[in-house]
Amino acid sequence: MNMSFRLLAGVACAALIPAIANAADATAVTDAAATTAAGTDDASADQPKEIVVLGFGKSRQVQEVSAADIARIVPGASPLKAIEKLPGVNFQSADPFGAYEWAVRISLRGFNQNQLGFTLDGVPLGDMSYGNVNGLHISRAIISENVSRTEVAQGAGALGTASTSNLGGTIQFFSDAPKEKMGLTVDGTYGADDTERAYARIDTGNIGGSGLKGYLSYAFNHADKWKGDGPQRQHQANAKIVEDLGDLGSISAFVDFSDRRETDYQDLSYDIIRRRGLRDDNLTGNYALAVQLAKIYQNQAATAAGQPQPWFGAGIVFPAGFGTVDDEYADAGGLRRDWLGGVTFDAHLTPEINLKATGYYHNNKGQGSWITPYTATPAGALDQDGSVITDPGALSFRTTEYSIHRGGLIGAASWEHGPNTFEVGGWFESNTFDQARRYYGLADGDVQTRPTLDFQSNPFATSWDGKYDTQTWQYHVTDTLKLFDDKLVLNGGWKGVNVINTANMRVDGGLASGRIGARDWFQPQAGLVYHVTPNAEVFADYTENMRAFVSSATTGPFSTTQIGFNAIAGKLKPERSKTAEGGLRVHYGPFQASAVGYYVDFSNRLLVITNGVGIQGLANTLANVGSVHTYGAELTATYRIFNPLSVYASYSYNSSKYENTVHDANNVLQVNEGDNVVDTPKHMVKGEVVYDDGQFMFRAGADYMSKRYVTYTNDVSVKGRVLVDASAGYTFRNTGMLDGFSITANVTNLFDKKYIGTIGSNGFVASGDSQTMLAGAPRQWFVTLKKAF
Repeated sequence: MNMSFRLLAGVACAALIPAIANAADATAVTDAAATTAAGTDDASADQPKEIVVLGFGKSRQVQEVSAADIARIVPGASPLKAIEKLPGVNFQSADPFGAYEWAVRISLRGFNQNQLGFTLDGVPLGDMSYGNVNGLHISRAIISENVSRTEVAQGAGALGTASTSNLGGTIQFFSDAPKEKMGLTVDGTYGADDTERAYARIDTGNIGGSGLKGYLSYAFNHADKWKGDGPQRQHQANAKIVEDLGDLGSISAFVDFSDRRETDYQDLSYDIIRRRGLRDDNLTGNYALAVQLAKIYQNQAATAAGQPQPWFGAGIVFPAGFGTVDDEYADAGGLRRDWLGGVTFDAHLTPEINLKATGYYHNNKGQGSWITPYTATPAGALDQDGSVITDPGALSFRTTEYSIHRGGLIGAASWEHGPNTFEVGGWFESNTFDQARRYYGLADGDVQTRPTLDFQSNPFATSWDGKYDTQTWQYHVTDTLKLFDDKLVLNGGWKGVNVINTANMRVDGGLASGRIGARDWFQPQAGLVYHVTPNAEVFADYTENMRAFVSSATTGPFSTTQIGFNAIAGKLKPERSKTAEGGLRVHYGPFQASAVGYYVDFSNRLLVITNGVGIQGLANTLANVGSVHTYGAELTATYRIFNPLSVYASYSYNSSKYENTVHDANNVLQVNEGDNVVDTPKHMVKGEVVYDDGQFMFRAGADYMSKRYVTYTNDVSVKGRVLVDASAGYTFRNTGMLDGFSITANVTNLFDKKYIGTIGSNGFVASGDSQTMLAGAPRQWFVTLKKAF
């Protein structure tokens, strides 16, 4: 294992030896050029914008994309879509925006989404999973036009990152600062599937030269699904205000609002794809057929049990083309309404001492809707308006209902003295998460009386209803030491974490109540950067991390029966990772490159065994099942051919394998030692060409990914694919009223590739075909008009 890591690091270093040799003879870059290369906020607006900033001066693999890069992709796209080109990043979705949350998946170096850390301006977003129990998705937290930059640490984030899930890296988003001058920016987008989007932002500018400035922005997005029927729509508002206190620091505050309602796409299996194709989807708009399929299924179940058929005349044979009741569900959707706000004090107490503190609060109301054929509406059930349903049907409206009330405080104090910079900080969060599974009545007939994208009332049954409390304490201590005229930079420190999870079931439904915790007061991190020449540096770091448990009925240790929880509560261990990486970076004139090799020991892995199809909502099985060993390499290069024209390329190799053979309680094989980790491509190649002279813009990007495994035993896989996106735009300059007006065209999946995008939407199984995949979006086009006043 260590030998493999050394070999990979050696290969990565050898790949750039010629560049280093040239760099060693070059004259030193100016401070301004170095600032631009590092991508700091102080870089001049007139400097060329790098496609990707390679994290010079950092002791770990860190890369960054800017607002200019986000602006070149589809307006309204998730900021996650802008970073999919980075090495080690596996991003999947089922819509062209990468914003449909049920399908969005991102992983780094084989670690899946709920094993990563996410923050916005330092405020924790939780693990950004669907049905998030401790945060919210970035596509709801902020309007994409208001993101100034996104920073990705593929191996491990900084010690002060407010996250208890960052086993395999962090993704940090930073909001745009208010502008110095008063102004108004508006844009509108129209495109495929009747996409309509509008964005407006007004900046106050520096009010009276006092240092007080802010902005208010609003965005609306509406798009039909690319297959099936039903809308995806969202309202968002962001407000931010900053008071610049000069040498004393600053005070800032923000409030973000989002109301997102999305109609779901149908989860697919290979069996469904073979029979019905990738465009198979929910029956939204054809309620009568959904009722018919439900009646037939329930008649089949009754006949198999030797009972009378409940739906006389419906029969027991599906219509031609339908093999199971799961081929196409009646309708499904997701609703999320969020408020997120915070205040930050950044105080420069002395030239050497700085104190920064952020307080935040998040409120969420959510609902996952699924019209299910597995539960019929009983007599006496009420409709949405409270009236009794006189003709109860074979379908019912099943929900998973959420609410989050969480608040916290993040703080850090730093002292820069001589060659040392000391920092100590902490984070506290209290989170109350309520979650319930309820059923609502639906009438028989041809009309769906309960809209899927409305919050529901008057349930006829509650399967379970729980209150989950999570208390989080975290602290960190770091020191950065600069030696030999800053040629060598050493940093080290540790963090400590204590998370206590409590579940109290008001209606248990067979699910667990109880208390469990994860605590580790010493998780070390150490790194170094050595500047070989003014243009080349080597770096290395070592990090240990722990992932705390989450409190939920649908994931984590409480998502099982009380007997199951009692059996594991004293034995279950939190997942841990030990990451070592090393590499080099060079910057020589218009050329930048980085190479890194890494090794990860991931232990106490938790295996979630899903039972039945997702719509049935059966309890999971959870257990520690050993380790995963990962090693890999990443190469990244950018070259500015001439000032407006740049090319970028990255290559990733990743080998992630299970280290233990696991059987379940019935001695059924779940995992084989040596099998590959699910949804982890071994090879990824990304490339991009950008021409941007401030007036004309063109971008084309390609993304290759090798096959991914869908099952733990690797008997089912998704083949590799290449996707290409392109955009072009023109901005009018010095043309009177049209000055600053721009028009941009975007095309996603340019060559209309038919492929499977997301896998694991309903979790992963040991072997065999399962309904846990989503089709990727076909070619889509969009045109955007924009004007700044």
